[in-house]
Amino acid sequence: MERTDLMELKKAIDLGFRLFSRKYGDAIESFFDPLLFFLVRLEKLLLATPWPIIILVVAILAWLGSRSWKLVAGSAVAFMLIGYFGMWEDTMATVAIITVCTILCIAVGIPIGVLMSKSDRTEKTILPILDMMQTIPSFVYLVPILMLLGIGKVPGLIAVCIYALPPVVRLTNLGIREVDKETLEACDSYGATPFQKLTTVQIPLSLPTIFAGVNQTIMMALAMVVIASMIGVKGLGVPILRAISNQYLALGLMNGLAIVALAIIFDRITQQYGKRMQKHRGIQQK
Repeated sequence: MERTDLMELKKAIDLGFRLFSRKYGDAIESFFDPLLFFLVRLEKLLLATPWPIIILVVAILAWLGSRSWKLVAGSAVAFMLIGYFGMWEDTMATVAIITVCTILCIAVGIPIGVLMSKSDRTEKTILPILDMMQTIPSFVYLVPILMLLGIGKVPGLIAVCIYALPPVVRLTNLGIREVDKETLEACDSYGATPFQKLTTVQIPLSLPTIFAGVNQTIMMALAMVVIASMIGVKGLGVPILRAISNQYLALGLMNGLAIVALAIIFDRITQQYGKRMQKHRGIQQK
């Protein structure tokens, strides 16, 4: 009897979600049209830009982030090799989705982290959700996303964001909570409002920790590239899937190394920038 009730419950859930997707699926899809427009335009821009300019921009970003000529040279050589081995288009598509994902995660994650830092109750409510987002298998939450939006770039981007969002939320919350209480008391003594304390003291002093969260978000987004390619997202994950299904060792290995190269470049740049911010913070506090 219990098994029959369980089966009826499952059927009711499936039927309810089908009816919901049929009724609101088009509206939800149109809601994400601006995001799709931005992603497609960015991808086209990267593909249309001559490769020397892309490499120059990467080198400039590497220098601004790390102040290391070794990292600048390594980044430029890595992108040259990616182009030489015919992986340029897939790499640009991957960079586009990682860029959009990171911007989206920052725009959503930092405000949530700020809210968590201001209320213990909010923190206790959101932490289990973040735990679930990081631990639940990605294929589980792909099912409702695909039923609502179908196969394409937007479902893949949403899946990547769900997986990559928690670090920036957690570390924003942690960074703001770690701001020295004496500093906050000094702000109170000068009559600063809560908003002024947040924007002029708490967020600036917690930027190194927040930036560490951004670093982890980028790394986790890159880790989802292959899974995102399963649902219609172009990038380095597509040839890796093709290599797995056809046992092309060289193809899978080279595209896998391209993802590793991107991960190392982004990781080193953001880490070095975070360390420089940490040193600057230490000087300011002294």
